[in-house]
Amino acid sequence: MPTSSADDGATTGGAGRYAPSPSGELHVGNLRTAVLAWLFARTTGREFALRVDDLDRVRPGAAQRQLDDLAAIGLDWDGPVVYQSERLPHYAAAVDALTAAGRTYECFCTRREIQQAATAPHGPLGAYPGTCRDLTEDQRAAKRAEGRTAAIRLRSEVDEYEVSDLLHGRYRGAVDDLVLRRGDGVPAYNLTVVVDDAAQGVDQVVRGADLLPSTPRQAYLAELLGLPVPTYAHVPLVLNEEGKRLAKRDGAVSLSDQLALGHTPADLVAAIAGSLGYSARTTAELRDVFDATRIPTKPWILEPIGLFRPGRCP
Repeated sequence: MPTSSADDGATTGGAGRYAPSPSGELHVGNLRTAVLAWLFARTTGREFALRVDDLDRVRPGAAQRQLDDLAAIGLDWDGPVVYQSERLPHYAAAVDALTAAGRTYECFCTRREIQQAATAPHGPLGAYPGTCRDLTEDQRAAKRAEGRTAAIRLRSEVDEYEVSDLLHGRYRGAVDDLVLRRGDGVPAYNLTVVVDDAAQGVDQVVRGADLLPSTPRQAYLAELLGLPVPTYAHVPLVLNEEGKRLAKRDGAVSLSDQLALGHTPADLVAAIAGSLGYSARTTAELRDVFDATRIPTKPWILEPIGLFRPGRCP
């Protein structure tokens, strides 16, 4: 099956990035991943780009609060912050190019129909089975007459694609006819991330391990668009004691929570550094000792009592 290649993290002069979605405050897991993305970039001679994925689930004021938190813990970035909502023509151009090449089709499936199809006993687990792939023009017209709006899907020519990850090695995952533009006209994440990474010169993508399964789809799409495939590093997550994603119910999990308890941004950086096996209170200190080969392979389990229990090493 097709594959992508990745370098060994050596200096390239490209860029790394962090791209939060402004749906709320960044929690400790988000901030830890941001720190790791920054460390990977800064220790390999790359620039560090910041992008706000504001096409969906936007909470007023959240983007600025996220930027403030990142700056408060010592992260800096190169160039202006990029907002996806200002880049809609670029996504449309990518969809148009794929359509001109015969690589897209209209999908009229409802969300319920897609969920049912994704759990059907055929094809890769969770993959869209191509229900609308071969509709005739009359069938498409009938769908429109029912009042259904069409999403645009990729007409994939592979079932799998292999990527290389600095932490996970060779990883092969399913590639289906992924959505490029939703029925409401909003460009889909798998498209926007590929287009934006290339536009920002991002050749190193460091993000949470939960996003590894979607990476083969993105790498394959980059190949179809004639764009470079970045180096990937999917880092372990921060989880609660139940092994689930962090949430507000897990206690003081945001920087503002910690500040309210009388702690400082340096305390939070120290906790993050400790979770990586280092003793540092600033990101600059952490950058000087950071070794990507020493990243823990298991998630950091965050106790509900908080980050800074006296005498406890994070």
